[in-house]
Amino acid sequence: MIQEDTAMPTISTSSITDEFMLQMRSTTRNYCIVILKAGPNGNVEGREKIVWEHGRRNFALRAAGLLSIVCPVRDESNVHGIGIFNAPVEEVRKIMDGDPGVQAGVFVYEIHATRSFAGDSLPK
Repeated sequence: MIQEDTAMPTISTSSITDEFMLQMRSTTRNYCIVILKAGPNGNVEGREKIVWEHGRRNFALRAAGLLSIVCPVRDESNVHGIGIFNAPVEEVRKIMDGDPGVQAGVFVYEIHATRSFAGDSLPK
């Protein structure tokens, strides 16, 4: 729900030409999106420590330039997070298979190859 004091910007597409779209599309790069979901052992004893080490590993992957965006999901769904990796699918699969939360069955994951614009980021 939008609050009354929050104005939605007017978005005009008239200045976005087909040529511009084709030019921009040619600048995209390959990435991988990982969707982290609840695993079969989501309530295992010691879960908090496992998740903590999963988070520590995410920080290390960010520092190494492999995990560009990390989004924990804190709603009532079975999705626990989304990550965008700067690596090919095969490498991301190896990375995720080594994740302590995945190894413990706290999480399972899906990998999806995608393309995006290099340098895109979340607003500050």
